[in-house]
Amino acid sequence: MTAFEGKIIGQAVSAEQSHADIHAFISYYNEYFPRVFNYIYYRMGDSVVSDDLTAIVFERALKKFKNFSPHKGSFGAWLFAIARNVVNAHLKSQGQHACLSIDDLHEHPGNTILPEEALIKGEIHNELLIALKQLSERERDLLGLKFTACITNRQIASMTSISESNVGIILYRAIQKLRSQLVPQEGEK
Repeated sequence: MTAFEGKIIGQAVSAEQSHADIHAFISYYNEYFPRVFNYIYYRMGDSVVSDDLTAIVFERALKKFKNFSPHKGSFGAWLFAIARNVVNAHLKSQGQHACLSIDDLHEHPGNTILPEEALIKGEIHNELLIALKQLSERERDLLGLKFTACITNRQIASMTSISESNVGIILYRAIQKLRSQLVPQEGEK
């Protein structure tokens, strides 16, 4: 038993949750932890803050797990709704807007990458970050849910109160905006 599983069992016993609930939650934790962390890291750009907020998400999910109903929606949609609320509350408490830190997201080149390749990769990465900052908060949030958390449009719609078709349209337009800023048009080369 890992330390985390022991903590869950200890908290769950005090919360009078069933043994089946505890094991179900541990299974969900193992499945969703990387996706939740990636989503939060995408929104925050800081691994330490992302670790803390991910822990808060799973702690809240554990406390509210007895209220989760698969008939109302998937566990993933429910969990990412909690994650969005935690991130938004943190940003609000910090008086910040979600931003991407170039330093945190920039991959440091290893010994196997040539300096020219590292420079090109860094320039492309910086261009992407600049392009992402041109999008609205809602567009960045939906892109994060879709591509860092790997959530379907239907799940995004259920947690954002936006229709599924509108989610698809917003994502499509956001990608088109990024493409227009990142891909040189004919004659611009």
